[in-house]
Amino acid sequence: MTHAADDLHDRVAGAVAAIRKRDERPPQVALVLGSGLGAFAERFDAGRAIDYAEIPDFPTSGVPGHRGRLVLGERNGVRCAAMQGRIHCYEGYSAATVAFPMRVLIALGARVVIVTNAAGGLEPRWPPGTLMLIRDHLNMIPDHPLRGPNDDRLGTRFPDMTHAYSPELRVLAKDAAAEMNIALEEGVYAAMSGPTYETPAEVKMLRLLGADAVGMSTVPEVIVARHMGARVIGISCITNHAAGITGQVLTHEEVTETARRVRATFEALLDTILASLAAQGELL
Repeated sequence: MTHAADDLHDRVAGAVAAIRKRDERPPQVALVLGSGLGAFAERFDAGRAIDYAEIPDFPTSGVPGHRGRLVLGERNGVRCAAMQGRIHCYEGYSAATVAFPMRVLIALGARVVIVTNAAGGLEPRWPPGTLMLIRDHLNMIPDHPLRGPNDDRLGTRFPDMTHAYSPELRVLAKDAAAEMNIALEEGVYAAMSGPTYETPAEVKMLRLLGADAVGMSTVPEVIVARHMGARVIGISCITNHAAGITGQVLTHEEVTETARRVRATFEALLDTILASLAAQGELL
């Protein structure tokens, strides 16, 4: 183990210590709330918000729709730590830095991770506003959050990604959607580096590779979560058809507006998933 690995472990520990000074309750579930979805954390019981800038080594984002706060509290009897917004590789951060907050949330105690995002749809039959349960992913970002020395205290050198998104928890999420009569598709998420939206040729490539949605986030966080032994549920909000499918120009405003439009449905699904996790003993 090298000095660089020791440094990562120490930085994670320092961030954890700073958060625990504000709230000693260990979270059971970590949530990453993507573009336009951060309001879910506003309704936590006994919620306590911490700006990312107040947490040592936590990176900050300037992307509209990402508030940049960690909210700790309870929802449906589940102790949660929710990121209101995330950072991205296209902002100039390495994949390891992008995934650093996830390391901290798991080190705080979270054993289940729910990652959400806004994504472009590659399946023409899915209209904007469709919710997609992530079954698997394609990592097209030219960096990797585990690149460099490994610290065995955080996870194994070569983590298996066969079940990056827990099959058991995917069943739970689908059952929760059915209970609420919420339409929930299932598919493969492709992560590109951004910040440009994909070209029509890139969209065609991704469709040929088997992707159903494309975005600029999520995968570094999921890799780190699995590296540290947490189980993952991933849900994309399909906010627009990807380039070349309709011929329309893509904008970030369209992304955030669609996310806001389906926010109530998305939040109802998250609420039911949390209740199901608690009821089925998945948080023990």
